[in-house]
Amino acid sequence: MATRPYGNNILITGASSGIGLACALFFARYGYHVWGVSRSGACERVLPDLVHLSSMDVTDDQSVAEGTHRIWEEAVYMTGDGIGTVIHCAGFGIGGSAEDTPLEAVYSQFETNYFGVLRVNGNLLPLMRSRGPSLVIVLGSVAGKIGIPFQSHYSSTKFALEAYIEALRMEGKALGIRATVIEAGDTSTPFTQRRNKVIHERSVYRDSASRALETMERDEQRGYSADTVAKVVFKTAQSTHPPVRKCVGTSYALLLVLKRLLPDRIVESILMHKYHV
Repeated sequence: MATRPYGNNILITGASSGIGLACALFFARYGYHVWGVSRSGACERVLPDLVHLSSMDVTDDQSVAEGTHRIWEEAVYMTGDGIGTVIHCAGFGIGGSAEDTPLEAVYSQFETNYFGVLRVNGNLLPLMRSRGPSLVIVLGSVAGKIGIPFQSHYSSTKFALEAYIEALRMEGKALGIRATVIEAGDTSTPFTQRRNKVIHERSVYRDSASRALETMERDEQRGYSADTVAKVVFKTAQSTHPPVRKCVGTSYALLLVLKRLLPDRIVESILMHKYHV
């Protein structure tokens, strides 16, 4: 039986599809009240009564401020308690060379993947602290520990979140704030089809970028399910002392161990071979 150290109410961003939706369904299955948000606020499947989906744009200050306070008030009205856990799943990928990707696209990616987390936490953490112990879970990536060729800007957002969570844990510990990163690897979700590809026809990187992205897409489509990630998130949410980071899958845990043990040039060679660079 779940211990529920942070209460019974969850807020999940990016909850209309992929890992966010899988988390929403998994927590609801065990009796949690889940407030899910996404830019569209719509889902293609019928949701259980315990999942409340609405529209919120994590890149918009007003949308986040109004959305988080509305959800808090709904949670208190419906259950007598506020939100105890926030799970950040909103994000998207960019595939292309570090050189060719326009700055506008990079700004957009950081606005969602990184600053979106900061916006939601900036509005929600003061409220969460007022109710007692609270938990912040960020959906990270193995790409947040290992730079991936032709996915440099996505990796950069995930690297930034790793540093943010490390600092938040130390700053918030005495105030009852817990925080952790779930480092997922290749997962079969709509994320693959929605990746923004920036490969210019005349780019000197065109062929190598195309090969690398084909490999990424194949690995993701053959990867584990979103439910596998959701189970790890759920287990982490039951811990009063969650780890700094939790890797999904033994193969990716091993990869991160090798990253620490092997010389950088060997790791680089392995990645270049894997992605045909």
